[in-house]
Amino acid sequence: MFDDSAHEETRCTLLVMPGLLSRARRENREIRDAQGVIDGIRCTLRSCAPRLAEPLSARLSPGSATTAQRGGIVSLQESSHFISPRVRDSLAAVHQRTLEMIVRGASLETVLDALCDGIDALDPDLISTVLLTDPDGERLWPKAGRKVPAGWKRFISPLPIAPCMGSCGTAAFRKERVINPDIATDPLWSGPAEEYRVVALRHGLRTAWSEPLLSENRDVLGTFALYYTNPKPVGAEDLELIEKAGYIALLAIERDRAQAALTDALAEVRKSEAELRTIIDMIPQLIAVLAPDGQALYVNQSTLEYTGLSPEEARGSDFRRRVFHPEDVERLTDARAHALERGVPFENEQRARRHDGQYRWFLIRYSPLRDERERVVRWYATATDIDDRKRAEERIRNENLALREEIDRSSMFEEIVGSSVPLRRVLTLVAKVAEADSTVLITGETGTGKELIARAIHKKSNRAARAFIRVNCAAIPASLIASELFGHERGAFTGALQRRLGRFESANGGTIFLDEIGDLPAETQIALLRVLQEREFERVGSSHPIPVDVRVLAATNRDLENAVAAGTFRQDLYYRLNVFPIRVPSLRERAEDIPLLVEYLIERYATKAGKRIRNISKNALALFQAYDWPGNIRELQNVIERAVILCDGDTFSVDETWLTRESNAPRGPSVPIGASLPEHERIQSETERQMIENALAACGGRIAGPAGAAAKLGIPRQTLDSKIASLGIDKHRYKSR
Repeated sequence: MFDDSAHEETRCTLLVMPGLLSRARRENREIRDAQGVIDGIRCTLRSCAPRLAEPLSARLSPGSATTAQRGGIVSLQESSHFISPRVRDSLAAVHQRTLEMIVRGASLETVLDALCDGIDALDPDLISTVLLTDPDGERLWPKAGRKVPAGWKRFISPLPIAPCMGSCGTAAFRKERVINPDIATDPLWSGPAEEYRVVALRHGLRTAWSEPLLSENRDVLGTFALYYTNPKPVGAEDLELIEKAGYIALLAIERDRAQAALTDALAEVRKSEAELRTIIDMIPQLIAVLAPDGQALYVNQSTLEYTGLSPEEARGSDFRRRVFHPEDVERLTDARAHALERGVPFENEQRARRHDGQYRWFLIRYSPLRDERERVVRWYATATDIDDRKRAEERIRNENLALREEIDRSSMFEEIVGSSVPLRRVLTLVAKVAEADSTVLITGETGTGKELIARAIHKKSNRAARAFIRVNCAAIPASLIASELFGHERGAFTGALQRRLGRFESANGGTIFLDEIGDLPAETQIALLRVLQEREFERVGSSHPIPVDVRVLAATNRDLENAVAAGTFRQDLYYRLNVFPIRVPSLRERAEDIPLLVEYLIERYATKAGKRIRNISKNALALFQAYDWPGNIRELQNVIERAVILCDGDTFSVDETWLTRESNAPRGPSVPIGASLPEHERIQSETERQMIENALAACGGRIAGPAGAAAKLGIPRQTLDSKIASLGIDKHRYKSR
């Protein structure tokens, strides 16, 4: 849906989202904290009546000490009387009215003014006021108290917080109650506070008591102060009055601060949410914000444009039904619900309907947003268009299916044509061993179709639906055969730039066919023996064993018994491979199958060449049956393919010179008709020895290179080295002197 640059932009932009989500999470926590404070205050207000009704005399006995000037102690004046019933009732009414205003959510200034008005009404000489600290905590500002003289209020706006600053400034500094029985003589009103003493006395203020209003963390929020116009000693009822009034003022202030914090947090959340939505809308990818149960809360602009839905239609439980393919909704309902319950990131693939009604495949990734208690509060889902990939995968699956069917129709397994007794005997063995999981060793001359037999065993086995991996051990350099079979780790050797799986891992669960097993190097034979014995191996460069479930089929045209005797092939490996031996007969041994093979191959190659051949000349058939076919079926295929290409009519014929040995070619010993298998193998070994010695003599003992014996014989250098060792040939005596 988007090109690579768009995907990169999406990836980079999404890096911003965790920060925004973290900030939103923090602000949500602040909102909950502020709301918790408000709820706590409301609970306190409902339960504070008994505390406010309790007289101070029950908590403070007459004569108790109280803090006074400059930290000194002044004796509490003993009083033989307590607050009169009339004053007590009036004070209770003030408190009740003030608490009701707090619960109703009245403004702080209104609540504090009402509190001061009620306190002032108790005594004509009494003046109450509330001062609040500024944000930096250095000064106090008058907030309530309509009876406070205007001149005094202006003069203390603001009032510094200091250790010797009258009653309020000192109480805020010390964080304890301060009582000044006579402002005119109290030392707390001297020094820096002298000018405040003069102004206070000028406005008729003679006694000052101040109660600091402290938060739960002992932060100074303000002070509650009482002034008298005449000098007045402190009594128990006065302490009770200032304590109760200060407590009510503190509740009002804390409630206001919590409400302000809540308002600020909500505003910040709305701002952050707007920023986040703006960023999400700019991302060229489909994004949805979901509730914890998976219902859509919000989708970005790209999603609206793709689906053609309105913002209202893209919310709620109907969003999935509107957008996703019904089959996918039904298929993923349970799995998606379980994944949402687990609360961990997950992904799935679904088809989403485009605004034109067309469905496209998307990879949808879900990521949870959690609160401080690790509860999921939101899910963020991102959808990436994978429709092209899915279509390519479907196309590849169809192509693989067609290719498999084509291979089944024209594979080498189908080319096992014939009805001769030797061939029927082999096919009987194939049918019996196929369903077993035994290791099979297939022997026979080159070109007899040993791979056909291996494929036939795999096709008829229980592993037919799994991989069939073929490895030609003679075609891989000795230094790389272990890596090819067992894989290697990154850095295992020079050029190993990344980890690579070997053929055994690729064949896991299926069948591996090791052709030319006789050319396997000695060190690799040990590793193969371990696989056969313990069903595990190690990659090159690793010490970690890897279990493997694979059936091993091996084939060779060499005499492994002679190789064991010569010490070039491990005896224990030979016995492990030779669990179920099958010898494939040569074409000479099944001459009666030649007419069927010729007819089959002519039809095959004629169809491939677009020709129509109806007849086979008798001379050609006679030549085929008379020839000894040293290259077996492979040579027969080549001859027929060449003849079909050169055929101009509808009758197949062959040039008889193709089926005669070159007179100057070195001839090995002849093979008598009806010779036994050991005699066959002995004669074949002598022939190989003679050919190799002739090539070494012609090349002056050189093996590798364009002018070497390996190139002259048309075989790999490693194969020639192995054959020289197995036949006991002294290559050094052919060196040029």
